[in-house]
Formats: sequence, C-alpha cells, structure tokens
Amino acid sequence: MRHRSLVLLFLVLVALPCFSAAASAPDFTLRKVGDGVWAVIASDAGKAFGNSGFVVGDNGVAVIDTFQDPEAAKELLAEIRKITPLPIRFVVNTHYHIDHVNGNDVFASAGATIVAHRNVRAWMRSENLKFWTDPIPPEIKARVQSLTLPDVVYDDRIDLYLGTRTLEVRYYPGHTGGDSVVFVPDARVVFCGDLLWKNHFPNLIDATTESWVRTLAALQSEHGSSTFVPGHGEVATAGDVSTFRQYLADLRAAVSRAQADGKSGNALVEAVLPGIRSRQGDWAFFDDYARDDILQTGEELSGHKRVPVPVSAASPR
Repeated sequence: MRHRSLVLLFLVLVALPCFSAAASAPDFTLRKVGDGVWAVIASDAGKAFGNSGFVVGDNGVAVIDTFQDPEAAKELLAEIRKITPLPIRFVVNTHYHIDHVNGNDVFASAGATIVAHRNVRAWMRSENLKFWTDPIPPEIKARVQSLTLPDVVYDDRIDLYLGTRTLEVRYYPGHTGGDSVVFVPDARVVFCGDLLWKNHFPNLIDATTESWVRTLAALQSEHGSSTFVPGHGEVATAGDVSTFRQYLADLRAAVSRAQADGKSGNALVEAVLPGIRSRQGDWAFFDDYARDDILQTGEELSGHKRVPVPVSAASPR
C-alpha cells in the first residue's frame, strides 16, 4: 500500500486528470464462493485496490473491508443491491490500512455498524498518515483524520449474527497487530484480510513475521478445506496459504543468514533479492515491496523495527 496504492488515493482526492487512465480499469470482480457469500477481488489497477467481500444472511448483509476509494465502495454497494434488498447490518474492517477502510463512510451512511479489533479504531486516523512523507498534503491529512471509525471493537473474538447465519471474527497477529479474520462456518469460507496475499508481495511495514508465520500455519491447519479470500490477489486455497507462509519463512531465513554475514542496508538487499526474484519474480508488487520486505524483515530480526503500539481495553478511545 505504501507506494502505488497511496499515489492512486492522492490522485483521487485531488482529482488530477492523470487519474483517468487508472480509473478506466475495472475496479473489482465478484466471485461467488458460497451460498450467499461473495469474494470481491480488486483489480491492481483500479480504485478499489484491496479486496473486499460480503455475506448475505436471513436479515441483513455483512461487508468485509471497504476499499481504498469511496467511489469503489459506492460501486460495491450498488452491486450488493442488485443481489439483495436486505439492509447492510455490519462492516468488518480486517485492519486499519487505508486501502481497506476508506469506504467506511459509504456503508455507515447505509446503516452499517462497523466492527474491528480495538487497535484499528486507535490507529486508523493516526498511523495511516505515516504512508506519506512530510509535508502531508492538506487534502490527504483531512481525509485520513476524518475516516469513519469502528462503532464496535473487540480484543480477541466476536460473533456477528445475520439471523441464523453466524460470522466468527477472530484476532490473529502478524500483518499489523490489529488483524481480523472472518470465518463463515456454514459456507466454509475464510476472509483473511492482509494476513494472506496470493501471488502478491506483501506490505510488511507493520508486520511481525514470526507471529505471522504461526498464524498462517494455524489457519491452514484449522481451515484446510475452506475457501480463503486474501487481502490482495485471487480467491485462494490452503495450498496458497502454505505458499505464502513459505515466502515469509524463507525471507526470514535468508535475511538472518545475510545478517550473520554482516550484511545490512543495500548489501542486505543485494544478498537476498536474487533468491526472491528466482522464486517469486512473477508475483505482483515486486517493484513496490520486495526490497522493503527485505529491509523491514532485517529491522524486525535485529530488534529495531518500529510497529504501532497496541492499546488496552482500559485505554481511552
């Protein structure tokens, strides 16, 4: 998100003419992954950018993530209305990054209650500002500081009900420290947010990859026969979860070996990047994230990485 997606967001907010080329790309594609369950797969070149999804129950709809651009969120709301007239009861934000929450206001205006991990509410209007260098354009700062926050927060788990249909929302560590996974048990579908990237290099700016590798192993073990919806990329299987987990594990091992040889900075990148290119060179976002993945993993392993500070239930919100 830190590179290309935020450039697109900036262009949306200031309405520059050059955005028209990106805006002409399809924003997303609906994939039905279960009875009343849709994955919404964002185009890497469109306004949505991060994946979404929605679940239709007996008495309403739950939406998982709301895209990078409110215009794409409006398009999604219109698509949902073609499928069902039931009210939008819930939105679940899987984490605070702006490419998954910037359409919150669209669904809040439609009556949705927004649900997220406690840290998402604490970080959404502050931590999102770090993706721009100073001076932050005033239009960007104003938008970030007015993002629609979650109405309901949880610490470990919360269940949401759409009549007889249950959505199990669970906290898992790894990508940001405030990540939710949404299980739809009766459809055997798992919405992973950015805890899973399929054939895309991940954003590791807030990551603790040691915990993330364990999270992916747990998801694969506990839900191996399920359909997985990643935060970026196409609908996935347990095999894709394993592939992504292996990328993170291999990255950690390669960076650790290079650091043991005294490598840091550009030398660390030069030591590790060829191996990544040989294995995952065809993945999307290589130019955006591969180099940063190495450097940020190096910071994590050396104990120098800055990640957002979690809040407690007793902290003011």
